[in-house]
This record gives sequence, structure tokens and C-alpha cells, in this order.
Amino acid sequence: MTSARGSRRIVGALVWWARVWRILWARLAAAVGWATRTVRPAGVLVVAAATVGLGIGIAFGWVEWMVAGAIALVLLAMCVPFLFGARSYEVDLVLGHERVVAGEGVTGEIVVRNDGRRVALPGRLDIPVGAGLVEFGVPLLRPAHTIAQPLEIPALRRGIVTIGPATTVRSDPIGLLRREHAFDDAHQLYVHPRTTAIPSTSAGLIRDLEGNPTRRLVDADMSFHAIREYAPGDARRQIHWKSTAKTGQLMVRQYEESRRSRMAVVLSVAEREFADSDEFELAVSCAASLGLRAVADARDVDIVTGSEIPRVVRGRLRAIAHIPAGSRRTMLDGFSAVDLLENTMAVADVCRLAAEANERLSIAFIVVGSRVPLTRLRQAALGFPADTAVVAVICDESAHPRMRALSGLTVLTVGTLDDLSGLLVRGATS
Repeated sequence: MTSARGSRRIVGALVWWARVWRILWARLAAAVGWATRTVRPAGVLVVAAATVGLGIGIAFGWVEWMVAGAIALVLLAMCVPFLFGARSYEVDLVLGHERVVAGEGVTGEIVVRNDGRRVALPGRLDIPVGAGLVEFGVPLLRPAHTIAQPLEIPALRRGIVTIGPATTVRSDPIGLLRREHAFDDAHQLYVHPRTTAIPSTSAGLIRDLEGNPTRRLVDADMSFHAIREYAPGDARRQIHWKSTAKTGQLMVRQYEESRRSRMAVVLSVAEREFADSDEFELAVSCAASLGLRAVADARDVDIVTGSEIPRVVRGRLRAIAHIPAGSRRTMLDGFSAVDLLENTMAVADVCRLAAEANERLSIAFIVVGSRVPLTRLRQAALGFPADTAVVAVICDESAHPRMRALSGLTVLTVGTLDDLSGLLVRGATS
């Protein structure tokens, strides 16, 4: 009985010490983390000087060492008040626009208010802008006092840029200690690609506009084509009785299919298919311009790009990504997120999947870089149905604009974004 009680006491003591150890270890880790974030390299030297100076001075009675250690300790103590008030600010970040075009900047405003009950010492405000950083100096603020400073972000490249969250930085004049506090206010700035206006007359490349007949023959539609002999399975309502009476055989009507034009834009994103990043930006701008024209003409459009494929399953996995084209804004937002990929499918495989995902395509645009040869473009065009008009747009900044007609493929070579509109108009009128 006594031994059982002793065992329980020992187990209880061990459990208690384990809890205490975990709490102490968590507090120690928190203290070390706080010291790492707060004490700068110069502060570490001052702390070391104070520790060594006071330790050696007291141990050996050396007055000079004790004075040096005391000065370092006083200097460190004088820097501590500058850390107070890091959380007393209320920061409001306002952008003039949430969406801009590549090459344009954006303006905004930073409003800082002292929410504390005491005077806030001068500090600094850091605002991340993508991979960069914008710094603002905050002067001494009285309680409930507010200041507003303009924010000017220079020209940006296409992409989705995260602005914020703002971070207040408290630091002493010497730079020994530093304290930061990040706010929650962050903005997503969509930098859209540059686009060019494509006249609607370029739709002459598409022969089957909504309500117009195609060359595909069907048994029931609106556009009458011819009379043919009756075949088992034909609907009786399609029988043409006058022709039947003349020939003595059952004859039925045949129609040309009418359908709404459907367009596909395939954008290559494989890094190996472009000479440089500027050439890829030209390709993105061309694809976005084609998509905008389709949306303006109220056509069904499917914008397809390659998708990232893990290296371990490369060659065994096929995947494509679709850019939403429900409206101009959503489509351009999708183009802002497009980037070059190292591990993705070739453009011919992307075209094959795009054709499988869409039935009855009227026309397909393939936008590629200068490193894609014509033989590979022909292979990409073969992935689409025979009655789909295929137009390849080769983006080559060092080439002159030209248009070539190959078997089942029209090839446009553009050196600038403005070349695309002219070549499409020429192709529509030819």
C-alpha cells in the first residue's frame, strides 16, 4: 500500500516537472525569438560589451572595464523607450486603382492615426510592394492625431502585385534595437497586359458567324441545302413529298448546319518556346487582345494555357489551365496571373487537349514564341478538327510582320503588338 502511494507521488511529480519544463521551454523559446527580432547586430555587440565589461570588471576589480560595461548598459537602456508605441498606430492604405495596365504606375494614400492615449514617438512605416519596399517616416503624433502621405508606385510589369501589409518599425537613433508590428490591410493589384484594339472586320476569318450556315451537312436545321434519298432512321417530317412524287422514291431534305461561332485561344507558356521574357509578354498581349475582341463580339471563347506538371510525372500527366472569359475584367485578371513554366507540355499537346475539351470549334488561335518551328505548328494544327480554321501567331520581336498561308494553317508573324491588328485586317479582306 505504501509503495503504491509512493509510486503515484513519483509519477505525479514527474508529470508536474514535465509541465513546468514545457512551460519554461516555451517561455525561453519566445524570449529568444523576441530577442532575435528586436536586438540588431549592433545591439548584440553592445550587450556583449556590457556583459563582458561588468563581468570582468567586477571579477578582477578593473575600474575601466566596469565603466565601459556600465556605459554600454546605460546606452542600451536609453534605447528601450524608442520601442514603445509600435501598436498604437492605425494605418489605412488606399489605392487609387485596383487594376492597371502594364507600364503604368498607381497612386494611393497612407493615413496614419495615433490611437493611443500617449504621444507616439517618431517611427517608420514599411509597405511591401511585390518584391520591393516603400518606406515612410512617421513624425511625432499626439493622441488622436492623423497624418496622410501620398503613395506613388512606379511603372509595374504585368502580374499580380501584393501591396502591404503595412509594418510599423520602431528603432532607436543608433540602431541597436528594432520592433515591428504588421497590420492586416493588404491589397492585390492586378497589372493587366497591354492590348490593342482589333477591328471587328477581322471576324471575316470566321466563316460561320451566328445564324450563318457551315459546310457540315445535317438532317435538321434552318439552312436548306439539297434533297437526297431516304435512308432508314430519317425522320418522316423531313420527307419532301413533291420530290417523292416526281421520282417515285422517298426523298428527304438536307440542311447545312448553323451554329454559333466558338473560338479558342491557345497560349504557349513553355519557357523553352520563347527567346526571352519580353517575347512572352508580347504573346500574352496578343492572346489578351484576341480574347477581348471575342468578348466584345459576344462569342463563345475558350482561352487555354499549359499547366505546371511535376517533374516526377512529366510525360505521363497531361494538364491544361483555362482563363475565365466571362467578362473583360475576369479575363484580364486571369492573364495577369499567367507566367512562364519550366515543366509543362509543348504547345502541340495543349492544342490537342483544347480540341478535346471543346466541340465544334470555328476558329483556333495558337500564340507561340519564336522558338517554335513551323513543323511543330503544323502538328499543333492537326490536333483540331478538319473544319476548324487554325491561325498561328508567332511572336518574334526581331522579325518583320508577315502572313503566310500553309496547308490548313494561317501563320502570322508579329514583331510588335500593333502588327496583330493590321495582319488580321489584311487576312479578313484577302
